[in-house]
Amino acid sequence: MQDIVNALVLGSIYVLISVGLTLVYGILKILHIAHAGIYTLGAFLGLTLYHLTGNFWIALFISVFLTGIAGIGVYRYFYKKVLEESRIVPLVISIGLFIVMQDLYRLIWGPYRQPFAVDFGMNNIRIGGVVITQHQVMILVITAISLVAVYMIMNHTKLGLAMRACAEDMAIAGTLGVDVEKTISVTFFIGSALAALAGILVGVYENNVYPTMGEVPSYKSFVVIVLGGFGSLYGAVLAGFILAFAETLLVAWKGFVLPRDAIAFLVMITVLMIKPEGLFRRATR
Repeated sequence: MQDIVNALVLGSIYVLISVGLTLVYGILKILHIAHAGIYTLGAFLGLTLYHLTGNFWIALFISVFLTGIAGIGVYRYFYKKVLEESRIVPLVISIGLFIVMQDLYRLIWGPYRQPFAVDFGMNNIRIGGVVITQHQVMILVITAISLVAVYMIMNHTKLGLAMRACAEDMAIAGTLGVDVEKTISVTFFIGSALAALAGILVGVYENNVYPTMGEVPSYKSFVVIVLGGFGSLYGAVLAGFILAFAETLLVAWKGFVLPRDAIAFLVMITVLMIKPEGLFRRATR
């Protein structure tokens, strides 16, 4: 049961990162590798603002908002002008941008790990032999709230309808009156905000933030969106938890001769051998 709780927490982190990446891919059909750099930016901004304000929630909301704005900047200044080019062009730009972002973080915040200790004033929850820490509770609760918010936006608002229309066919959506530019910008804002949220929660959970903390999430999120079916939100959520359970339970129960992170690619290969299209096919769901 303790392993299941740990897997749920790990899966929640994967889902927060991957849902934002899936939103971007669903509309632009590009692999936004720099999304992992946005994740790291959110963590550093959260840490800095927490030190300045002394209030975690103020730091959380401000850093999530600022990171969302940064996400819009990435679209407008790096991707917008190359959308008509081959998909390899924005991919190369994204990889280069991610590397540059990591070096910038080293210059601004230093190359070393920095503690991000936050006490939420809660007691650990004990159920039999299972312990759920205050940080795990916050990750589970915030992830649940975020997923409900994304679901409501996508299925019960005009913005969500516009996002799904652009994912189906951006040109036709524009001719029918959808403000495509605004829709893409808001999509990047939401996706980047979710990445920032994940970065902050991971920083608090692991009690450290460092410039290269986005390297592992960069390929884990890629595995998740491939497993879920490119552009599928439901698939990304399901794949995130499948990957987390596979990693946690395999290591806990049987041990593993390869590095733990290799399990992600073994799971991806296994699933794609059975369902090459991923868990879900529709790019708008």
